[in-house]
Amino acid sequence: MIILIAGASHTGKTLLAQRMLEKYRYPYLCIDHLKMGLIRSGNTSLTPEDDDALTDYLWPIVREIVKTAIENRQNLIVEGCYIPFCWRQDFDERYLPSIRFVCLAMSERYIENHFNDIIGHESEIESRFVDTDSTKDVLKEDNKRMADGFERAGEQVSLIDLNYEQAIEKILA
Repeated sequence: MIILIAGASHTGKTLLAQRMLEKYRYPYLCIDHLKMGLIRSGNTSLTPEDDDALTDYLWPIVREIVKTAIENRQNLIVEGCYIPFCWRQDFDERYLPSIRFVCLAMSERYIENHFNDIIGHESEIESRFVDTDSTKDVLKEDNKRMADGFERAGEQVSLIDLNYEQAIEKILA
């Protein structure tokens, strides 16, 4: 089984991947690690701020990793914000039954009521540089864009609205 975890920044994709790793004992690939490895090694001139270009650059690599894992009957959790809305189009019917997709998004109400908690947990699983660009408005816009994009593509979005832990537990159940 392949589990793809997508969503906006600060939604807890890495935390969910960590909890899935602990529950299922599946290895996981953080697309951000792949991104930074390619950037730091000089294998791309892209920078961490080139989000759309990074999706176009990274997704073909990640897609083929997913296919290879399925072909070898291996389990893998893949998480990151570089999964395109139309990801299903890249897999034929022999691959899709082996892929579980999860998209995390926070409601505007949740961001408004829990902004300090969201920012306070940004380094919960892995260290991040302090992101001074992460304002309430930026998070609301990013979450809406991701949720709308995946919903338009026919994907179900796990909306975090009132209680973060309950939303995550529902996904893990």
